[in-house]
Amino acid sequence: MNEGRKRLAALGAYPVIRTLSLCALCAAYIQGPMTKIFDFNGALAEMDHFGLHPTAFFAVAVIVFELTASALVITGLLRWAAALALAAFTLMATVIALRFWEMAPGMDRMMATNAFFEHLGLAGAFVFVAASDLIKGESK
Repeated sequence: MNEGRKRLAALGAYPVIRTLSLCALCAAYIQGPMTKIFDFNGALAEMDHFGLHPTAFFAVAVIVFELTASALVITGLLRWAAALALAAFTLMATVIALRFWEMAPGMDRMMATNAFFEHLGLAGAFVFVAASDLIKGESK
């Protein structure tokens, strides 16, 4: 292993770097529900926009799910299961919310397309986290 790779591997071994990386991965799943909590009417409108009824049930379920799963990923408690759940949730929400293929060409479609593929990347990262924990036996 060359020197640069050794340094990068050593950096990734620091618990604080690992925790910060997991916090960054979960950032959208912490910010989103916090926004929903502070603007619950907006959360209800979002659920209604995507046809999720009863809106209050789905808004609360999304808030609880995202915060709980993020906490599990960050703390390591059943990290593999929470990461897989967030991957599945992300894929499902992406297909519901970012249907770029149904949009007319233009800026909105381009932005939805980019967001769609960014979300695929997030889902892939969560699968990688789950697999890494299971392979290393780090799940608690």
